[in-house]
Amino acid sequence: MSSKQPSQKKLLRVLSSQSEPIPPIWLMRQAGRYLPEYRATREQAGGFLDLCYNPTQAEEVTLQPIRRYAFDASILFADILLIPQALGQKLWFETGEGPRLTPIENADTLSRDNALTHLAPIFDTVARLSKSLPAETTLIGFAGAPWTVASYMVAGRGTPDQAPALDLAARDAAAFQSIIDMLVAASIDYLAAQADAGAEVLQLFESWAASLEGDDFERWCVAPVAAIIKGLRARGVNVPIIAFPRAAKTHMGDYCAAVQCDALGLDTSANIDAVRAQVGDDMVLQGNLDPQVLVAGGARLDVAVREILAKTKNTPHIFNLGHGIVPQTPPENVTRLIELIRGAPA
Repeated sequence: MSSKQPSQKKLLRVLSSQSEPIPPIWLMRQAGRYLPEYRATREQAGGFLDLCYNPTQAEEVTLQPIRRYAFDASILFADILLIPQALGQKLWFETGEGPRLTPIENADTLSRDNALTHLAPIFDTVARLSKSLPAETTLIGFAGAPWTVASYMVAGRGTPDQAPALDLAARDAAAFQSIIDMLVAASIDYLAAQADAGAEVLQLFESWAASLEGDDFERWCVAPVAAIIKGLRARGVNVPIIAFPRAAKTHMGDYCAAVQCDALGLDTSANIDAVRAQVGDDMVLQGNLDPQVLVAGGARLDVAVREILAKTKNTPHIFNLGHGIVPQTPPENVTRLIELIRGAPA
């Protein structure tokens, strides 16, 4: 029998809609460039993709913030654009500029045939982590949501307004739908394999939800995420699923009901009280400290953390940022954040 029992894990207790006097905490991008030990391992690996596909080194960087801060959860070190690459789209990273892909306008050149074989090192990393993490630490797997990933695939890079994807969706909805459908199917495969390898929670990152409204939001954000979650449940994947529709301009109660997520990630702009009123008492909320406040530290950090703790007291809540931790974050400010959370009175 495994030594890891769900009752040991605070994050899993909260994801069953239980409130905790001291909430679980983890941070998006908690394994990253703000840590000197990460920068050293990244240099050893060579390129970013080399690091993602090296299970030994990917395990190491995933464990680094756990060793330093003892977060309640560890999120797999990978990237949302590994799926397009596994489907056959060329992917590379430009130093100082981020990811680049050969732009596409339909799914004609994509194939799921070898995708899981291509992604096998990621599942190896998950399996390693399921054995090497502390018994009380929950392992989170993830994927990018289809709209967000498709926006990179169509533009060939990140864009400030997702205009290329919006243009294609308006000009040739069927072609864009073919990309979304491919991503839905591949994401179900990918996330199911992560769960099979040992991931105890899954998160779907919809980083560009804010660029869609109305019917477009329903078609390109809500329907694909709902299809992924439904597909995972149909395969018997019963781990909790966190949806993170960053800055979505919609009623969050309707969104949660439509996609059937177990928890809702809140971005920096979200009003916790308003969202709680929309989603009800049982929905687990995650978030939403401003990453720039974590950079600033000091009294500003203390006040912001205490405000979130006051608003979420006696509710099922996971403390996190409203977006990923940024490279200029002083590591000592994360130490202070942990002290503020875990020193909170019951």
